Amino acid sequence: MAKKANISPRTIDFYTSMGLLEPQKRSEKNYRLYSSETLLRLKRIEQMKQDKYTLEEIKAKLDQWNKVSTEEQVTRKLSDIQLHMQKLEREVKELEPVIEKLKPQQAKHLTTKLMPQTAACIEALMLLLGKGPFM
Repeated sequence: MAKKANISPRTIDFYTSMGLLEPQKRSEKNYRLYSSETLLRLKRIEQMKQDKYTLEEIKAKLDQWNKVSTEEQVTRKLSDIQLHMQKLEREVKELEPVIEKLKPQQAKHLTTKLMPQTAACIEALMLLLGKGPFM
C-alpha cells in the first residue's frame, strides 16, 4: 500500500493511529490489510495536505464525508455553489455603477492588477448578468 500511494509505511501507521485510515482486516501474522478504497483515501489525504489542511481538519472532513451519502454530498455542494454564485452576483450588481463609470483605459488598467482567475470570474459574472464583456 505504501509503495502504491508513494508514502512511507510509517505515515500509513501514523494515519491509522489518528483514525484517518482503518484496516479492512488483519492477516494471520497480524499485519494490517487495507482495501483498494484505502488507496483513494490516501490520495485524498495527500491532496488535502497539499491544499494546506491540517490533519485534524482532514480527519473532520473525511468523517463528515463518511456520514453523508454521495447523492447528499453532491446536492449539498451544488447548493453551496449556488449560494456562492448568488452572493457574487449581488456583489457584482453593487459594483456595476462603479464599473460602468470606468473609462476603457481605466478598466484595462484595473484588470492588469487582478489575478487571471479573478479577471476570468468577473468576466463570467458579467456575461451571466447579460452585461457583455468587462474588457
